[in-house]
Amino acid sequence: MNAIFLALVVIAFTTAALRELRSTDPEERPMADLSEGAVEAAGAAVELALGLVGVMALFLGLMKIAEAGGLLTVLARLLRPLMVRLFPDVPPEHPAMGAMILNFSANILGLGNAATPFGIRAMQELEKLNPHPGTATNAMALFLAINTSSITLLPTGVIALRASLGSEDPAAILPTTLFATLFATVAGITSALVLQRWFRPPAATREIPPGGLDDPDAEADPAGDRRSDADRDTEPGEQPQPMNIEVPAEGYPAWVSILVLLGVLAIIPLTIIYGQAIAPWIIPGLVVGFLTYGVIRGVPVYEVFVEGAKEGFNVALRIIPYLVAILVAVGMLRESGALGMFVGLVGPWTTPFGLPAEALPMALLRPLSGSGAYGIMAGIMQDPATGPDTHVGMLVSTLQGSTETTFYVLAVYFGAIGVKRVRHTLAAALSADAVAVVAAVAIVAWLYL
Repeated sequence: MNAIFLALVVIAFTTAALRELRSTDPEERPMADLSEGAVEAAGAAVELALGLVGVMALFLGLMKIAEAGGLLTVLARLLRPLMVRLFPDVPPEHPAMGAMILNFSANILGLGNAATPFGIRAMQELEKLNPHPGTATNAMALFLAINTSSITLLPTGVIALRASLGSEDPAAILPTTLFATLFATVAGITSALVLQRWFRPPAATREIPPGGLDDPDAEADPAGDRRSDADRDTEPGEQPQPMNIEVPAEGYPAWVSILVLLGVLAIIPLTIIYGQAIAPWIIPGLVVGFLTYGVIRGVPVYEVFVEGAKEGFNVALRIIPYLVAILVAVGMLRESGALGMFVGLVGPWTTPFGLPAEALPMALLRPLSGSGAYGIMAGIMQDPATGPDTHVGMLVSTLQGSTETTFYVLAVYFGAIGVKRVRHTLAAALSADAVAVVAAVAIVAWLYL
């Protein structure tokens, strides 16, 4: 992200400087416009974050009720029959299985705060089953491929941003995000399973007992780096936090999981066909649904909601520096004229395929940096010409909700256990990202173009 941020600012400065030196019109002042654009973008970033505080508090408060009511555990039990088939090398009762299930469940609900610590815990447990330390196993590669492409039912952060920017239907991206992430997950699983045949692991360097290495001191880090999770760099909304959630020892019967999966698949065409009629009901339905669920589960809904809202408040404030950095860089790029040049060059090639040039930087930056992509998305939807409910606004919202910061996830998760040889993990994860972009472009073009 350092290189990207610097490159955007330098390109903007260079473009404006060349225009200033070549200009013969005294009324044209590219460098002055560049200065004004940087200051205005910084102020707009803070205003955006402050406007996001209330909506983020609302959604994280509701999700806290769902979490306290055991919804993550319900999802974990539903996923368990599928997981034991996808990961035959992991014993069903091993802690790694439970941590992976909870990670996927948190991602499905859009709970980035919960997903990250579960994911790191899963990698640490998978390392206990690793016969060749320092090299990713097939289970690790498959886990991260699914992690970066996970099916998402509730992209709460994106919905909150759309609502704060005055979208008429903030939840209109639910069907498009579900569609894109479903295809991405299938692509990630398929890529990982196919590629593992070509990327053979080295010979085993240690023997692993059937239950794994239970001794915590056996988690040797070949790189000598055993920093705690809290010491590692994180993206906005993905800060590892301690969770105290019961890991289910067994799942629901397979037929129950199959019925639920078929139900999820059935939701996609229904939301696509009746999406415009359903969209106004989604947010009120979520509020009533989560509160009712909490009451039924015996959750003190008011106190828990307030606790979650506090987290939402902190998340909204924590992203201000990230938004200022990226929106200033993008604002300078826009005022310098460089962004307009880029749009003019690339637009004719990508627009016929449903990917406007305005959205292309978002698609390219998303695998590299969540904060950078979030800032570009916010900047695009703040622009009156490309507001949250236009085709471009819907597309960048869907891209944000259906793709992942792949390089960041791999760096943090593999760094937590000292793995340097990632084998086919990156290829599988990027394949899922590519499919997510194509699926998002296709579904948004079909529905909103």
